[in-house]
Amino acid sequence: MDSANVRWPNSLWAAVTPTGPELPELIGTAEADVIVVGGGFTGLSTALHLREAGVDVAIVEAMEPGWGASGRNNGQVIPTLSRPDPEDIVAKHGAAGERFVTLLRDCASTLFDVARRYQIEAEQEQTGWVQPVHSPGRIKIAERRVRQWSKFGAPVELLSRDEVGKMLGSEAWFGGFWNKTGGHINPLALARGLARVVLEQGCRIYARSPAISFERRNDRWIVKTEKGEISGRALVMATNAYTDEFSKSLMPDIAHEVMPILSWQMATQPLSDEARKTVIPDRQAMSDTHGELYFARYDARNRLVTGGAVIGPGNKPERLKARVTERLQRLWPQIGLVEFDYVWNGYVGMTTDFFPRIHRLGTDAYGWTGCNGRAVALAIALGDELSKAVRGVAEKDLALPFSEPVPIPAHGLLRRLAPLMLMVYRRRDAREIA
Repeated sequence: MDSANVRWPNSLWAAVTPTGPELPELIGTAEADVIVVGGGFTGLSTALHLREAGVDVAIVEAMEPGWGASGRNNGQVIPTLSRPDPEDIVAKHGAAGERFVTLLRDCASTLFDVARRYQIEAEQEQTGWVQPVHSPGRIKIAERRVRQWSKFGAPVELLSRDEVGKMLGSEAWFGGFWNKTGGHINPLALARGLARVVLEQGCRIYARSPAISFERRNDRWIVKTEKGEISGRALVMATNAYTDEFSKSLMPDIAHEVMPILSWQMATQPLSDEARKTVIPDRQAMSDTHGELYFARYDARNRLVTGGAVIGPGNKPERLKARVTERLQRLWPQIGLVEFDYVWNGYVGMTTDFFPRIHRLGTDAYGWTGCNGRAVALAIALGDELSKAVRGVAEKDLALPFSEPVPIPAHGLLRRLAPLMLMVYRRRDAREIA
C-alpha cells in the first residue's frame, strides 16, 4: 500500500500534485477534544474550522489526505445538488432545508474563499459551472432551476441554444443554465493544501490508520485502529462512500444507505491553441443532463478532464478511451486528434433519492454521506457546519437537515447490479433525443 502506483493508479492529479506532508500513524493511545475520522474534504474542512475556533482536534485517516473520493474526482465545483432543487429540499426538510439551500447556494464561493484565505495553490478557476440540456424537452429542467435558485439569490442565468453553443463551442445542446460562482480545481492539491493548513493551525493528522470501530465509553468517544485508539469529547465521521472500505463493521447502517458507484475520470493530452479558441473557450466547468453524464473542464496544463462509464468484462480503460474519444469528437468536431494520457477511478456515494444523508450518531457525534457527485464544494461548507455542531451551536442555527439512517434493502445484491443502470440511462437518453 505504500506504492504510489497502488494508491494512485494513473491519476492526473497524483502525477502533477506535489506530495503531501509526512504524517505519523496512530500507535498507542491519544486524546483530543474532537476526533474526525476521514481526511477528505469534509474531515479537513471540519478540522480547519475547529482550529479557527481554538478547538483541539485530531484527524484519523485510513490512507492519506485526499486518498479517497476527495482526490479522485473531476474537480468540478458545483453549488447545487445533482437532482433535487431548492423547493424539493425545503419540502423534505422544512426550515432546516431552507438553511441548507443557502449553504448550497454559497458553497462554491466558500471553497474558493478558503483557498484564497490560506493561499492554497490548487489550480482553482472560478469561471462558472454550466449545465447544458441534451434534448429540447430538458430545457424545462434549466428553466425550473433558474427560477428556483433565483428566488434564493443565486447568480444563475438561463441560456438559449445559441448562447450555450457560443459558450461551449458545440451545437450538441439545446440550451441550459449556468451559475457564475462555480468552477473547477485540482482536488488532490486542494486536499493536500488543506492538510498542510490544518497542521500549521495545530491539528494532528494520523495517516495509514483505518478506523475499525468506535464506541461511547465514560462520556468519551473511543475510535480504535489496528495499532491504537484515540478518545475525544466529540466525534465527526467523514468517510462517505469509503465508509466500509477498510472495516465492514464501522458503520454498516450508514455504509448501506449509499451505493458506491465507480466513477471513471480521464485526461487528454493538452489541446492545441487552435482547438481551445472554440472548445469551452472561457474555461467553465460543464456537466449536462444526460443520465450517462457528459462532463468536461480544463486543467492548468490545458488538458480536457472528462470521464465516462463502462460495464462488462475486458480492458475497461481502453474501452473507455475509445468511447469517450468518439463522444468528444462528436460534441466538438473541431477538437482534432484525441489521446488520453490518464484514466483513473474512485467511488461516488449515491443515494436512492439523490439527497445527502446527515446524521446525529450520538451525544456530540455527527456524520454525513451520500455526495451524489456534488461533494467538492458541499463538503467544504458542511465541514464548517459540522464544526459548529460539535461546538454546541443550536440546531435551529445549523444548515444541517438531520435524518435517521435508512439502509438500502439487499444492499450487497444491488451493489453488484448497480452498474447495469448505465444501460437504462443510455436507452432513456437515446429515446429522448430521438
